[in-house]
Amino acid sequence: MPGAIHAEGLVKTFGDVTALDGVDLDVPEGTVLGLLGPNGAGKTTTVRVLTTLLRPDSGTATVAGVDVLEHPDEVRRSIGLSGQFAAVDEYLTGRENLQMVGRLYQMRARAAKERAGELLERFHLADAADRPARTYSGGMRRRLDLAAALVVAPPVMFMDEPTTGLDPRNRQALWDVIKELVSGGTTLLLTTQYLEEADHLAHDIAVVDHGKVIARGTSDQLKARTGGERVEVVVHDREAVAPARAVLARYGPGGRGPDDVSVEEHTRKLTVPVTGGAKLLAEVIRDLDAVGVEIDDIGLRRPTLDDVFISLTGHAAARAQEDGNGGGLQRKEPAA
Repeated sequence: MPGAIHAEGLVKTFGDVTALDGVDLDVPEGTVLGLLGPNGAGKTTTVRVLTTLLRPDSGTATVAGVDVLEHPDEVRRSIGLSGQFAAVDEYLTGRENLQMVGRLYQMRARAAKERAGELLERFHLADAADRPARTYSGGMRRRLDLAAALVVAPPVMFMDEPTTGLDPRNRQALWDVIKELVSGGTTLLLTTQYLEEADHLAHDIAVVDHGKVIARGTSDQLKARTGGERVEVVVHDREAVAPARAVLARYGPGGRGPDDVSVEEHTRKLTVPVTGGAKLLAEVIRDLDAVGVEIDDIGLRRPTLDDVFISLTGHAAARAQEDGNGGGLQRKEPAA
């Protein structure tokens, strides 16, 4: 049986630009799929198709078992959506915005008022609840928009880069809300550029680039594709690089001796791919001490989702430079 969100062969072009190039997705009920990719990869276009805001040129999709092309109104009754930009009425107060959404969902007036109060507290907006939304900062508007998407708890939620513009405290608060929703059975498709967000929340991750899903799996499965663990050593003296390299070469998997060990001369850092985990790290420390190599730092580094994306596409860093401000995947904290 297809999942709560299912898509096959979605294609969408805008003139000469192919935004979606045969996207296939399947999200089991009660799970989170993280759609991970740089700006322009096709994440938002995918969300717009699945939420009936955009018709694909070809392909099929169902949400909550309903065809998005044949029965769009029924799909809309089964979903919640938080887009990239805050969509609030600037002339209403924060409280009035949330109560209005509740009434549009046919909640009773008292229930809508109570729910608005709960969400204002949860998103740290209670002190500004009765101020017009036009007086809110950008981050406050974003939090109000997210709260509006959660006035009711539909079976399927779409969140398109929901934590953009949130500070770390409010981002963590949203993560807690997402976990609570999913534990209650909600299915979520989450698009994000923040690697730690996908790592923290998603049961499965689909890596998207140039309108295609180029990899799919759990965080651990994707990381395993990059070649496993690495020991990184920073030696105290430049003269110690050569003996340290000889020691680390014993642990390299390629059988190439010192060629298995990469060296950054200016930082005195040596790296070698290994298998064996923490137990092996203790052996490396002992062997370096035996030959008199003094170290400033040593660690066992596991692949990150950043490593995964770069290994799959080979261009994340270059794209970030071309865009000038983060066209590649983001690792820093969002702005407040």
